[in-house]
Amino acid sequence: MFEQCRWINEPAQWRVENDTLHVATDPNTDFWRKTHYGFVRDNGHVFATDIDGDFTAEVAVDGDFSALYDQAGLMVRESPERWVKSGAEYNDGALTFSTVLTNDLSDWSLGSRANTNRFRLRMTIAQGVLKVQCSADERHWTLMRLAPFAASSATARWQVGPMCCTPERGGLTVRFSDFRIGPPIVKDLHDTSM
Repeated sequence: MFEQCRWINEPAQWRVENDTLHVATDPNTDFWRKTHYGFVRDNGHVFATDIDGDFTAEVAVDGDFSALYDQAGLMVRESPERWVKSGAEYNDGALTFSTVLTNDLSDWSLGSRANTNRFRLRMTIAQGVLKVQCSADERHWTLMRLAPFAASSATARWQVGPMCCTPERGGLTVRFSDFRIGPPIVKDLHDTSM
């Protein structure tokens, strides 16, 4: 699927090898809009493809997280003012699953601790609702976020793909594999199976 992607904020160091995207983040990169800090940053890295309509996107992430706010996962983006990023983020000395949903202003929600630097992320948009799930064992899925997130117009296109950034440094190395996008997976919210 990487052959269909293009960069939003291309990093200086990246390559695709054996169906795996290898990225080293540039310094002081982030996606954030205004809340609490007051600033706007839109210089994080996303290797995205365009999607029309409802979908489920999934990717495996393996990163060398070690500094405050090191983060990697998936992004769904309609515009610089309207997007969601989700994945793992290094915070308070531990890797934690997190989601930032932005509709002009960013919010930030933290979930459970990630006990491994390798995990899977899944984002589904179906009938105007965003569902974000993570899996540390690649078999069972945990619900991270459920939120209204309809396209702002009937002709809107989503940009969807692996995301990483390092607000406090540069040089986080991340490997993204098994990236795929397909029809939306619609299951009961409490169904944790594949």
